[in-house]
Amino acid sequence: MAKKKDIRGVIKLRSTESTHVYYTMKNRRNTPNRIELRKFDPVLRRHVLYRETR
Repeated sequence: MAKKKDIRGVIKLRSTESTHVYYTMKNRRNTPNRIELRKFDPVLRRHVLYRETR
């Protein structure tokens, strides 16, 4: 039987400067707030800030 609410869920990281999106997993118990990461944007071909969206 599946859990009602998974601790480790899939999140979407969207670029702040283009339309590119990364999908990754996050432990919601350890990091309940939205995360921000600097990752490579292949559209712009440089590192930019990515924010978690829902």
